[in-house]
Amino acid sequence: METVFLVTGVVGVFSIFWAFLLALHIRKQDSGSERMKEISEYIHRGALAFLKSEYKYLSLFITAVFFILIFAVDLRSAFAFLVGAVFSILAGFLGMVVATKANVRTAEAARHSQNKALRIAFSGGAVMGLCVVGLGVIGIGFLLTIFSEDAIPLTGFALGASSIALFARVGGGIFTKAADVGADLVGKVEAHIPEDDPRNPAVIADNVGDNVGDVAGMGADLFESYVGSIISSVTLGYLVLEQYGAVFPLVLSSIGILASIIGIIIATKANGENPQKALNTGTYTAGLLVMVGTFILSKVVLDSYNAFFAVTAGLIIGILIGRITEVYTSADFRSVKTIALDSVTGSATNIISGLGVGMFSTMVPTVLIVLGVLLSYFVMGGNENATMGLYGISLAAVGMLSTTGITVAVDAYGPIADNAGGIAQMADLPPEVREITDKLDSVGNTTAAMGKGFAIGSAALTALSLFASYAESVGLSSINLLNPLSLVGLFIGGMLPFLFAALTMNSVGKAANEMVMEVRRQFREIDGIMDGSGKPDYDRCVAISTKAALREMILPGVLAVVIPVGVGLLLGAETLGGLIAGAVVTGVLLAIMMSNAGGAWDNAKKYIESGEHGGKGSEAHTAGIVGDTVGDPFKDTSGPSMNILIKLMSIVALVFAPVIVEYGGILLKLIVS
Repeated sequence: METVFLVTGVVGVFSIFWAFLLALHIRKQDSGSERMKEISEYIHRGALAFLKSEYKYLSLFITAVFFILIFAVDLRSAFAFLVGAVFSILAGFLGMVVATKANVRTAEAARHSQNKALRIAFSGGAVMGLCVVGLGVIGIGFLLTIFSEDAIPLTGFALGASSIALFARVGGGIFTKAADVGADLVGKVEAHIPEDDPRNPAVIADNVGDNVGDVAGMGADLFESYVGSIISSVTLGYLVLEQYGAVFPLVLSSIGILASIIGIIIATKANGENPQKALNTGTYTAGLLVMVGTFILSKVVLDSYNAFFAVTAGLIIGILIGRITEVYTSADFRSVKTIALDSVTGSATNIISGLGVGMFSTMVPTVLIVLGVLLSYFVMGGNENATMGLYGISLAAVGMLSTTGITVAVDAYGPIADNAGGIAQMADLPPEVREITDKLDSVGNTTAAMGKGFAIGSAALTALSLFASYAESVGLSSINLLNPLSLVGLFIGGMLPFLFAALTMNSVGKAANEMVMEVRRQFREIDGIMDGSGKPDYDRCVAISTKAALREMILPGVLAVVIPVGVGLLLGAETLGGLIAGAVVTGVLLAIMMSNAGGAWDNAKKYIESGEHGGKGSEAHTAGIVGDTVGDPFKDTSGPSMNILIKLMSIVALVFAPVIVEYGGILLKLIVS
């Protein structure tokens, strides 16, 4: 076991080292004119200012939970929580710093060729991906070493990662969408100026938001997904196969990191004239390498190929979910074209069509998740040993996330390309530069939607395996739906994702309203903005988004931690089990619907802007902008936060299981007495 921990740590360090080499390569690239450097510095400084303020708030939360865990659970879990929180922050921060340096270099590279621009943007995303997986396995290996192979305190590590991910996703999502909505509604709809026009006061805040929400927030999101799947598998592995059950997912993760690095190299060397094909080539290569490695690993460690089939099921299901997501969100397919066509008759039909696409898009991913659960459960012998079957489900989740290194790279590439387009517009670069960045950005919208679909699918499998660990901890063999306590929990859990979505959507609405009023004020009061002789107050808009995001992220984040513990203490372990089950079902479906609808609205707008149905400035374009504005918080705030929510509640239940076993059901005891 000590050798496995060492090898896992070495692979993690190698991943960080490769990310460092990529970052050095990016820094050596030309960053363009002085105007481009100035704009990039605005974005970089604004992003760092937001993260600095956010981390101050989070430090208070981390300190409070750390001491609660010391007294309520134990010191080891508290220490693991602290490590998980710090590593999650570090993963998002490192990726965002490089992304804010890669954007201007991508814009400059687009002046020369699309191929060069793609390589720089993707390399910037790859830094984030490699930091996520590297820090993940380093943290897990380090904690297993100091805890003498005891996997139980690892749940604290997952709690730290999930807690920070939720705040980062919600806070970053509110920031970016407040700026995006304000910039679009006043700039494009009311003032009729182009996207990313430097005359728009919210344009810098919009570009800052791409980094704090879609890079730093997404990095923390995928970090917690990645470590959560490994920890749930290691925990169950110890129960059913002792050391061998824990070794398998750790070595599998190392194989996945090496495969991702090879996939990243292949993607950067591929022909960039077709960006989607280049990125898919790297992703599929990494997946194939993981399958080959798992085939050997399964026989060597477990002396059978059952684990290989479970992992392969998860990996293939994940790729298929990503592909189905592309079908519903890419302008190459019917769904997005239908939304664009319906935009001809106005905003109402655009929104109706987009909601329909989002709701319909839940069917196939749900069927795929069901297949993944059944295949991985029964192939590991779940019909004879239920815990072994649940271990198979956890391996499917690890398999689905084994190529997280390149999955995150593909996802984070999109915001970098988007920023590059904004810099090109603000620096008044030639139109052909913006054409290249727009093409890269359009692909980035689709890859981002695929990444969200991937994360949501893995969240369902990981939450199920975490739920199994919780049931073992509190002594639950089943959840009886005829028991009113279970049914009460099911209803509460089913409601929570909708409450969470409402809170985050309303937060974006309130923040966006402040931004709209500020942009209108500046257009009205600052002389010369429209003719270019006056300079907008960009810093004021960044400050508004920052303040609103930090204010509004607190309640949703705290509720996600407090409600599971409160329900468990008041109504007992079985009610809490029902709550988790209800939250997983509605959370997964709501996440898929919101993420896909938002992605489809976004690309429908871009499809119209390409010249279809009247092109820019047409009635269809106006409707497309409105639909995209509605979809922004769907796909970048509420939707992607759902998968964190369901795993965070499962982790909270698992970490506090000893407390709930000893003190749970206070309200019931009072009623009975």
